[in-house]
Amino acid sequence: MTTSPAPLSQYSDNPHLRLRCRSQIVIPARLASTRLPEKLMLRETGKSVLQHTYEAACQAERPLGITVAVDNPRLEETVSGFGGSAVMTDPALPSGTDRVAVVAAAMPDIDVFVNVQGDEPEIPATAIDLVIELLENHPQACVATLAAPIRDRQRLEDPACVKVVCDGRGRAMYFSRSPIPHARSWEDCILQQTPPVFLQHIGIYAYRRDFLLRVNQLPVSSLEKVEKLEQLRFLEAGATIMIGQIQHAFKGIDTPNDYCDFVRRQMSRHSKAS
Repeated sequence: MTTSPAPLSQYSDNPHLRLRCRSQIVIPARLASTRLPEKLMLRETGKSVLQHTYEAACQAERPLGITVAVDNPRLEETVSGFGGSAVMTDPALPSGTDRVAVVAAAMPDIDVFVNVQGDEPEIPATAIDLVIELLENHPQACVATLAAPIRDRQRLEDPACVKVVCDGRGRAMYFSRSPIPHARSWEDCILQQTPPVFLQHIGIYAYRRDFLLRVNQLPVSSLEKVEKLEQLRFLEAGATIMIGQIQHAFKGIDTPNDYCDFVRRQMSRHSKAS
């Protein structure tokens, strides 16, 4: 006879969770990409995008290590080539979260896993440390992620920019591709208010291991189907998601223009350093 897993909200209130967490970064890396083919392998700077991301993540102070969860032998070879640790995962896995869960299942001594996207070569180390710190400071939370102020109306109305609203304690209440909260009477000055009215969700996640292994058993939720946002599955299951606010969003590489801009910034840094 099979039994249903305990509600995630109940599971997250485990009183035995320790304040200081043993944490591991996992970089899920998929070779195929639609708008910029094989973007993780691009290396106009002399290093692949994946290596840049790995090296940026190495600057974080709290994690014990980094694992790259790859779906292709070419990526595995790339990671080995720059001295990283790679784990091969099933190419058929539907999401990066699933790849992180594969690594988590094999590392029972780690409390918290941080999902860093492989196409974020300029991720600040402080962002990684912050999501870990959020889970250390809030033992009732299952997940921690980040948000930054939205100060531009075009950005606010862009469905590709995911918005989040929080309660007074910094817990996520809802994520949406629509502008939330809705301003019934619009004035441009609302974008400049402090604290900010509108927050952009930034897709770095820290998960407790026990939560991560359970959430993968849940079916796609009704809100997740509508918005195409995986984190809504967590909320619908009753999980507490802590939101840390940073001043500026960091951008991943999704398009050829994104990569060209990144290369220019890298070259500029090198020229100033020399």
